[in-house]
Amino acid sequence: MEPDKLTDLEDKAWMREALKLADLAAAEGEVPVGAVIVKDGVLISAGRNRRELGKNALYHAELEAIDGACKALGGWRLWQCDLYVTLEPCPMCTGAIINARIRRLCYGAKDPKAGSCGSVVNLFELPYNHKPQVISGVLEEACAERLSGFFRSLRERKKNGER
Repeated sequence: MEPDKLTDLEDKAWMREALKLADLAAAEGEVPVGAVIVKDGVLISAGRNRRELGKNALYHAELEAIDGACKALGGWRLWQCDLYVTLEPCPMCTGAIINARIRRLCYGAKDPKAGSCGSVVNLFELPYNHKPQVISGVLEEACAERLSGFFRSLRERKKNGER
């Protein structure tokens, strides 16, 4: 199999793992965002959005995954790691990706309100000392549907007076 096709298949497989975490987040009433960090084809860490449960603005899927990877690998430099996340990272998470030296970022759905990898702004274009390879649109439709379905359901519940 051609290397690019193999990479595409691997990217989709890892994004499916991130989608499982997004589904867990949604089941907990969180915005459905999931993330996994992979090194040499092995899952190192995973995270999901937990801002509502944790009542903390820092509890994003990417930050949870980066924190877990740093602990698992015993250091803050994740230069041999790839991050898969279902939603384009926000400015905070994009900064964490830069600071952790993530090698590759693969994300699914674009975020037209806070996306900082091209949608609102591209922080990777600024003269920081690290620029990961970015692959956007991996299983984009499935990732976007998780988000739109979650918000559709939330609006419906609010309309019906539910919490």
